[in-house]
Amino acid sequence: MDVPPPLAACSLAELTALAQGAGLPPVERWHPTEVLDSRMVIRADGAWWHEGAPITRPAMVKAFSTLLMRDEAGQHWLVTPQDRQTIEVEDAAFIAVDVVERDGALAFRLNTEDTVIADAAHPLVARGTQDHPALYLSVRHGCEARLNRSTWGQIVDMAVDKCGMDGELWVESMGIRFPITPQNPA
Repeated sequence: MDVPPPLAACSLAELTALAQGAGLPPVERWHPTEVLDSRMVIRADGAWWHEGAPITRPAMVKAFSTLLMRDEAGQHWLVTPQDRQTIEVEDAAFIAVDVVERDGALAFRLNTEDTVIADAAHPLVARGTQDHPALYLSVRHGCEARLNRSTWGQIVDMAVDKCGMDGELWVESMGIRFPITPQNPA
């Protein structure tokens, strides 16, 4: 498995090339009728488990992650041309473990070594409460990444630099403004 370069060492062009996701299978075109249970769980900390034991090979996790999708009902699936298998996801299918700002773009590194640039197709969404906020990044096929604590802290530092008179915290990527605090209903 090739190790991608550190985000901080990449130009926007290099980050964009990394984010293109070369070699991803076309799960959106597969519509198998056979439904199975994978007996897998993606824990809230991003660890993958199968039948009660952790999957410790990063290459195996990376391969499985390319087959993930989430349907409109919120069910996560591992999809192949032959079947689709349910997979339990405790929080988010991915964890964003790093972020860098380059030329008006926020590029995130995931726990699977994928790179995602926040934009209209990959928005940042604030959830939780004012006291316990959580940020999620849309990845692909309905799946999301939750920002880990250090990545969330990096985003907060970027937002504080942009904080206006209204006190709202936000970041911008690819010309789109993303609030980073949940908007609690009144």
